[in-house]
Amino acid sequence: MNKALPQTVITLSLPPWLERALPPPDRAFPAVEDRMRFVIGLAQQNIAAGTGGPFAAAVFHGGTGRLITAGVNLVISLNSSIAHAEIIAIMLAQQRAGTYDLGGGGLPPLELVSSTEPCAMCLGALPWSGVRRLVCGATGEDVAGIGFDEGAKPPGWQRELEERGIAVVQNVCRAEAAAVLRRYADQGGIIYNARQGERP
Repeated sequence: MNKALPQTVITLSLPPWLERALPPPDRAFPAVEDRMRFVIGLAQQNIAAGTGGPFAAAVFHGGTGRLITAGVNLVISLNSSIAHAEIIAIMLAQQRAGTYDLGGGGLPPLELVSSTEPCAMCLGALPWSGVRRLVCGATGEDVAGIGFDEGAKPPGWQRELEERGIAVVQNVCRAEAAAVLRRYADQGGIIYNARQGERP
């Protein structure tokens, strides 16, 4: 335990390269495949920079395709098991919108584009977030295939989201997204599941 840190402060810093990777504010990604390829590119950069796992996500304006916020997986660099890309992207979008409800009045329909299907934790966050659509690249099976524990996701989770007003689109650029996962594993990237033994 780091006893030098105050117990009432949480520090969340995004890697410097991420801001440089963002497009100009007026840039739009009209096609869902373009949005996904942008997100997959962030996942690749996250690996190359050594700042986290092989995952990225972004919140887009559902109508125009304009980027609202982007996030990458920061579990290792922040020593935080909840610092998944989807959570980071949603938190940033909510802060930017000034509301906890991204589906609230006065906001455009917003969508979360994720390089992979959500794990159990991120799946649980989606109904609370207010996003209107989830777009996924790689599947949970692709993620589990390199060793990550995705948690206990209920069968038919897609239907559960849709019943709550969140459309689900899967397998967008799946092969490209899955290739990033395999590259991470092939390069010896840390598969950071919990309860893997005591720290020295």
